[in-house]
Amino acid sequence: MTRGDALSFAAARKERVADIDRWLTDLFRAACAQPYAQERRNWRNWRNWPGTRRGLPEERGSADRNGFGGVALVAVGSLGRGELAPGSDLDLVLLHDGREDVSRIADRVWYPIWDSGVRLDHSVRTIDEAAKVAREDLKAALGLIQARHVAGDAELTRAVRETVLADWRAESRRRLAELRDAADRRAGASGELAFLLEPDLRDSRGGLRDVQAMQAVAAAWVAPAPGPRVREAYELLLDVRHGLHLVTARGADRLVLQEQDAVAGSLGLLDAEALMRRLAEAGRTVSHAFDSTWRTVDRMLTGPVPRGRRPLADGVVEHGGEVVLARDVSARDDPVLVLRVAAAAAEAGLPMAPATVSALAAQSPPLPVPWPEEARDALVSLLGAGRAAVPVWEELDQAGVLVRLIPDWERVRHRPQRNPVHRYTVDRHLIETAAGAAAYTREVSRPDLLLISALLHDVGKGWPGDHSVTGEVVARDIGARMGLPPADVAVLARVVRHHLLLPETATRRDLDDPLTISRVAEAVGSREVLELLAALAVADGDATGSAAWNTWKASLVSDLVRRVRSVLSGAPPASAPVLSPEQAALARHGGGAVRVHGGAVTVVAPDRPGLLWHAAGVLAAHRLVVRSAASASAGSTAVIEFAVVPEYGSPPDPATLEADLRLVLAGRLDIEQRLARRTGSLRPPRVPVAPPRVTLVDDASSTATVVEVRAHDQPGLLWRIGRAFGECGLDVRAARVETLGAEAVDVFYVVDRAGRPLADEEQRGGVRRHVLAALR
Repeated sequence: MTRGDALSFAAARKERVADIDRWLTDLFRAACAQPYAQERRNWRNWRNWPGTRRGLPEERGSADRNGFGGVALVAVGSLGRGELAPGSDLDLVLLHDGREDVSRIADRVWYPIWDSGVRLDHSVRTIDEAAKVAREDLKAALGLIQARHVAGDAELTRAVRETVLADWRAESRRRLAELRDAADRRAGASGELAFLLEPDLRDSRGGLRDVQAMQAVAAAWVAPAPGPRVREAYELLLDVRHGLHLVTARGADRLVLQEQDAVAGSLGLLDAEALMRRLAEAGRTVSHAFDSTWRTVDRMLTGPVPRGRRPLADGVVEHGGEVVLARDVSARDDPVLVLRVAAAAAEAGLPMAPATVSALAAQSPPLPVPWPEEARDALVSLLGAGRAAVPVWEELDQAGVLVRLIPDWERVRHRPQRNPVHRYTVDRHLIETAAGAAAYTREVSRPDLLLISALLHDVGKGWPGDHSVTGEVVARDIGARMGLPPADVAVLARVVRHHLLLPETATRRDLDDPLTISRVAEAVGSREVLELLAALAVADGDATGSAAWNTWKASLVSDLVRRVRSVLSGAPPASAPVLSPEQAALARHGGGAVRVHGGAVTVVAPDRPGLLWHAAGVLAAHRLVVRSAASASAGSTAVIEFAVVPEYGSPPDPATLEADLRLVLAGRLDIEQRLARRTGSLRPPRVPVAPPRVTLVDDASSTATVVEVRAHDQPGLLWRIGRAFGECGLDVRAARVETLGAEAVDVFYVVDRAGRPLADEEQRGGVRRHVLAALR
């Protein structure tokens, strides 16, 4: 966004406030001075507000009881703060000292506003009434703290502000606790602005309301007012909201996906990604300052803390509940001190004092390259503190320290991940993954490499191309910069290169195919790398979100690790799968059996072509959404494990599911017709989605052709894919089905009727075209 764009929006808000102030002043003066009938005739001419002078009375009245004395028009909310966006409501209070004609004046002000079509929040109060409401209602108090005089008796406006502010300060302990609870409820309902695909600019954590809350804390004389970085972030949020109102032509606060490119354009930004990156930075700046404000509030309201100093590390002590530098220690003399302070703070679970962070950021000399061993040890100690490392890392980031320590960090800093699977920006995801990996350091032989690889595993997302490939190159550079020995740099680079290998293989390949296991073992190369990848897979999945990691995926990854470990140890390949006792009991039902346990559906039936997609069709007909599926055969019996969630309401009766499955297998139930009725009633996606993609993966199996399908998820998708295979004369020997947010990633091992993989290129192309046609 250019400076001109920012200034134009800010200037537009300022001009809009001035225009509306003039309009309201004229309305107010007319209400106080002009006969009602004449005024009513003029309302028709006030629809083209603001700025028009047509029909406005020239009579100004006088400042006595027949004019403006004892009554005032006061702006609160966004108008009171001078931040009125194009679609904002007007929040007005008509203050009076008991004038008998105040109701008449109010009507003559409110009705023209309503006639103009502007949304209005209004009240009529005496000073005592306004103060009483403010004592009982937090929203009213926050509005009156920042009330602004518009017209009439300015003494009334001054008196109500002074009264409300005096009450606010006198009751600060109670009111600030109330303010904090309200902020926490907002954050719980609206999430954190910096990490949302569609953030609420007003109510999300790090949004406009949080800055206004900090201003209210400052009004209580408990903490300083927001500083220049927060004010700059606040102006950006106001500009984005302004642009959103222009684009949507309404007063919206949620920045939805389909509006983001247009809003970015209105702000002079390249695209939606540039906009969301700026928003993430602004949201994190506000959120960081918000947390710091409440730490100050806690210290002020809980009384004095012990003033002694407790040593934490060389040159680092605890003082007053914060981590500070020891006396006579200067950041100018020790380039490692910044990491030592951060590690000490994380290990002690304490915040770094703001003055200490500022001194470290301003005075610390650059670390020598390669890093000394002490610096590397301090970084590992910081990351090894687990969850406590996250706020400390955020402090270093806000102070600009991280990009000096690791210059490549700038490429991923605040970078959004624009899909519903990820819940964090790239840089926040990296530190969250490292914090999660700390729980697995005792399960690997090199905990230091686990933590560093977790911190760097997605660093390639700052460059074009496959982030695993580019990340390997960047990780080598960073590892060398950190002073790791060449052998450790090689391990780090391999882990970053293959950090998705285990989860992707486990969920998209047949683990009973010996080629699958041998390929993974070849890529991993050693048990040391395998255990690092296994721990990283769990930490990465947990930090990504529930759509990326669940018990089903964890069990598959664990099974894959077990099999690969055996191969790396020289053990024979795992034997063919056998039915579990529960599955064997279900198989004895004969024609087919279904077991439903929570969100898990197990189908056991005689193996036959089309079983998978017929079963998926039955589930879809019963309004069950397939989140994942795995199929395998043991002898003449097939087992399919589905993870499902109901589209709404309670799951269906297992007996009904089993009965329909038997009918479908017997050819006595037209599941296709039932699904066609459901599909016809569905609404199309509200935003454009990428076209489906069908890929035949070469060399993934020696006994079957592997077909990977990626498409927007919708009811009956698995049914349509499977039916397309059946129409091509193919049988699905095994499948791995996964839904990530709204995207389906399904992998099928298919063979022809003779049980062989597809070798003919014309046939392979025909299969691809047929499946694509079924998805459109």
